[in-house]
Amino acid sequence: MSSRVPPAGAGLLQLEFPQSLATYDDYAAAQRTVDHLSDREFPVENCMIVGTDLKQVERITGRLTYPKVAAAGAASGVWLGLFVGLLFSLFVERDVLPTILATVVIAVAFSVVWAVLGYAATRGRRDFSSVSTVVATRYEVLVEHKHAARARDLLAELPGALPNPFA
Repeated sequence: MSSRVPPAGAGLLQLEFPQSLATYDDYAAAQRTVDHLSDREFPVENCMIVGTDLKQVERITGRLTYPKVAAAGAASGVWLGLFVGLLFSLFVERDVLPTILATVVIAVAFSVVWAVLGYAATRGRRDFSSVSTVVATRYEVLVEHKHAARARDLLAELPGALPNPFA
């Protein structure tokens, strides 16, 4: 018989019988709701903002070419080589500049080759660079059941915080 240990901090992400207080289209509105409750000395540790309907958004930042890939590899190699060279220079008793320059040159060469080989392996299936993130399309403020009535009363004081039941 084995007992399962919950992950560290798991209790922080749970509420006892949570109830929905309000749902918003953007995080700022949900944050404003919790801030309003906090300003009225509501025990906000009994609240949670939950992002739902997740979607991945990818912003294309440019077209990839062999020269661009090689340049990015070289830039990465400079930083790696500089870091390793500085570490090596701590253990060298002679002039440190040649040690640093040598590690930078080796790291640049290695990084350029590695970046170009990686790009070539894609065979043109991804000839662009991008950044991506996961965002929620809805944000729901949850509150523990024993505090829900007071939270609704306090939130009624904030114009536009609760959905209009007559809309």
